[in-house]
Amino acid sequence: MQNQFGSATQAKDRHYMHLGNSLARLSRSLSQTTDLCQQLTVNLDSMKVLAANHAAQFITVANQLNSDPPATGDEDDDQSGIANDKR
Repeated sequence: MQNQFGSATQAKDRHYMHLGNSLARLSRSLSQTTDLCQQLTVNLDSMKVLAANHAAQFITVANQLNSDPPATGDEDDDQSGIANDKR
């Protein structure tokens, strides 16, 4: 009878030791996950700034490419004068 209680106590101690080790691993994993989430937050903030910079560059280039050259009245007069001379 004493032997059965002894082995049951040893089994219980093994289970508690295993539980303690599992909780220690879980704690390390949670700590690592916390660190990774903080790094992800930093990376996302950096991506937001980078995306805003790229959007500003894109809009600037698009505005420069899509802008019409300023028209002067002299060019229109020259072309109309040439057209009138040919008539």
